Parts: sequence; C-alpha cells; structure tokens
Amino acid sequence: MYAAVVRSFHTTPKYEVFDDPQPSGKNEILADVLAAGLHTRVRSQANGSHYTSTDELPLIPGIDGVGRLPDGQLVYFVAPDTSFGTFAEKTVIDLRRSVPLPEGVDPVLIAAAMNPAMSSWVALQRRIDFQPGHKVLVLGATGNSGQMAVQIAKLLGASKVIGAGRDQERLNSLAALGADTVVSLAGDPEEAAERLGEAASEVDIVIDYLWGKPAELAMLPMLTKRTDRSRALTWIQIGSVAGPTAAVPSVALRSANFQLLGSGQGSVSTAGYVAEFPALIDAIATGKLTVNLASFPLSKVEDVWNAPSNLGQRVVFIPTFR
Repeated sequence: MYAAVVRSFHTTPKYEVFDDPQPSGKNEILADVLAAGLHTRVRSQANGSHYTSTDELPLIPGIDGVGRLPDGQLVYFVAPDTSFGTFAEKTVIDLRRSVPLPEGVDPVLIAAAMNPAMSSWVALQRRIDFQPGHKVLVLGATGNSGQMAVQIAKLLGASKVIGAGRDQERLNSLAALGADTVVSLAGDPEEAAERLGEAASEVDIVIDYLWGKPAELAMLPMLTKRTDRSRALTWIQIGSVAGPTAAVPSVALRSANFQLLGSGQGSVSTAGYVAEFPALIDAIATGKLTVNLASFPLSKVEDVWNAPSNLGQRVVFIPTFR
C-alpha cells in the first residue's frame, strides 16, 4: 500500500510504499481509509512532541479517520495506539473504537470535523456537569477547535458564549457561529487579561485551548470581578498553544469557588469517547456544526505539510485518490 511515513522526527512524512499492517487482535480488522484529517495532534505525533508519543519509528501518522470495512460499511474510527496510523490506503481498525456512519454522509466532512469538535464536546459532556443556561468562555476561539467549541457550547444550551483570541478577522466571524461577545487578546498581555476579566467575569465554564501566559494572567481579573465568588467557575484546560505551563495563583484557589481540571486523552476513557461519537456525528452530518475544510490526495502530503497553514481550514487527506 501507499502511506505517509515518518522515518525521522525531524523530517516531513514521505509518501512511499509500505507493507500492509496486519490485524493481531480478535476485534481488529484491516480496512480501507477513505479520509483522514491533518490535526494539530497529528503534527505533534509526527514530530514526537505529543505527551503520548513514543520513539518508535517508522511511523505512519494519523489518529482517526473514516474507513470502509470489508463488508462495505463506512465507519468513523480512532486509530489503535500503535505506530500504524491513518495516513495510508489501509489501516487496522479496532471495532471497539469505531462507529457506523449514516448512509449518505460525506466521509471528508466527518474526517475534518470530528477531531476539532471532539475536545470541547467530550469536555462538556464527560468532564463536568454542564447544564443548559451555563455561560461559557472559549479561550483560543479563533483556532479550528475553538471555533467548534463556540458552536458546541451553543448547541448544548449555553445561554452566553464569549470567544477570545488574537486574530481580529476570525473573531469577527464568531458571531455567525454563535458567539454573543468576542474579546481581543491582541496587544499588551496584561491589558488583554483585564479586558477578559471585564467581559467574562460571570461565566460558569472556561474552555481553554491556550494555557500559558494568557491563562495565567486572566485568572485573577476574572475571579476578582465576579459578583459572587462562591459561584463555581470551572476552568477546563484542553490545549496549550500559548505554552505548556501556567503559574496558578494560590489565592485564586482560596478566594473563590475555582475548579481547574483538564480534558484529553487519559482523563476520559476510550469507551467514554466512543459513547459520544454517534451524537457528535449526527450534529456534523445534519449541519448543526460546520467546518471549513480543504481536501488533498495523500500523495501531496509533503507539499501540504510544508505549506503555510491556513488557520481557517481543516486539511483532510484522501489516501485512495492520486
């Protein structure tokens, strides 16, 4: 088969011939890959920087996708935790980590939208007791996952959604996705934190894709401006675009009902993720959630990988199209 292959964590994946992977467990099956998304998580997998990465090479990147089983059934699946990922014409699917797709659904759309949508969907459905009427701040709302989080918070019943980010053009587009208010994080970081404190002091939940200094600086302004500090504020740490660490002020934990937790691979079981797939797929397939996508043959992986990224698009590779 043809696949995108990583032979060094310091080089781009190369499109080349590779041996077909072989199923080894009773729940595994070899399937054709129809579409697989180039997510931020995939890039960190391919360069060895993700916290789940091992030093095992060669590596076929790709963590999820849409596949066709030998009986013709289309499924969305999350790849097993091996070095054989989804950027290939064929891959091994663990049936326990897959769900059937409705007839007529667009495989490219599902491959594009599921990963960026999954982080906030699972966080709100599995990590906290989210209730309709809660107010939500999306910190890092101008990225693909952040844009999805804005839509998902509204879809699940948030009474107010605030989107915060640096890209003003993309901030301006968030209203059409459901944001009630936007806050620019451009300019002086401390001034941006004060703006965030003014706008988001009454939220119930923060979905944080940034972490680092933006999170560190925003915590106290948001908490000190709350009208009732005993009302819970739950901060869900998902991404770390702005830095892997943030100094949490101890007073933040003592002076307010402030809960800090994470959501990601490990904090939610695989079974927990899979249980959320059908409802999320339905929301995507029926147009309740939208994604800006661009599809390419997998044979173009080197060119696309090295091209300047368009933050407005989710890249999907189609392995069987050359």
